[in-house]
Amino acid sequence: MKIVSTLVGLLVALAATQSGTARAQSPTGAQVQLISTFDYPGAGNQTIPEKVNEHGAIMGGFVDSSQATRGFVLFRNGAFTPPIKDPNDTGNFTIGTGINDSNLGCGFFVDESTGNHGFFLMDRTITNYDVAGSTATTLWGVNIDGDFCGSATIDGVEEGFVSLGGVVTEFAVTGAVSTEAMSLNDSNEICGTYLDSSNAEHGFYRDADGTIHAPADPRAAKETVLSGNNNRNIIVGRSRIGMGTHGLVFLPPDKFIVYSYPGSNFTSFNGINNHGEIVGRYVDGSGLVHGIIAQLVP
Repeated sequence: MKIVSTLVGLLVALAATQSGTARAQSPTGAQVQLISTFDYPGAGNQTIPEKVNEHGAIMGGFVDSSQATRGFVLFRNGAFTPPIKDPNDTGNFTIGTGINDSNLGCGFFVDESTGNHGFFLMDRTITNYDVAGSTATTLWGVNIDGDFCGSATIDGVEEGFVSLGGVVTEFAVTGAVSTEAMSLNDSNEICGTYLDSSNAEHGFYRDADGTIHAPADPRAAKETVLSGNNNRNIIVGRSRIGMGTHGLVFLPPDKFIVYSYPGSNFTSFNGINNHGEIVGRYVDGSGLVHGIIAQLVP
């Protein structure tokens, strides 16, 4: 399954290049400032923050020393939840991927027999969710209205979907082999990623009326993932450019800021809130994954 292979690829990446500044490919007047790094408590844990809400609560996951993946929430006061494991997880993989301003979280887990399935988390209560008729469902984002998005595999094809007021709409980028909707804001604007016929990964964004803009890639990018957006539809993600993978801030339709954590050849921005607070991850020189908190500033 795609997310599992992506994480495995991330964990074996090695740091090689040195860059600590954000550089804009088009003038934007904005910059990215690194605020801090963090890890889920425990020796050897590798940390994968996914989204951040208006209160600074961060939803994500970590890989422990036994290679089990568990979800977490990190609150503004610095307190982590205990590891989150879906009760139906038989594949040793549960990850949190989204959180709204009411602290409603979402994510997905792996059943080793049936694949990916979504879940919602409110307080300590987990509720599982699958798109009707799908053989696999991945949840990636939830907004203030409780609307949500992700991907669903139906008749062997992975397509993006959005649920608005309980009505599920599936969609795909034209010509894509697979499509994933990875975030939606309170206006129901979506960003995500898709694979083209050559299995190259590209970003896309989707207007509230359903219009899809694709590809949404920086110049010279070999692969792009767009994974988070806020209510101004400022989008974050990552792109493989040259020998490294770099964090992205994207201001549609065509302005990008490219950022690399100093000394790392893998940086990914995964979520952004309306205050411009960004969460993501980087890989250090030993191949270990750590969380990032950054700030988009004028």
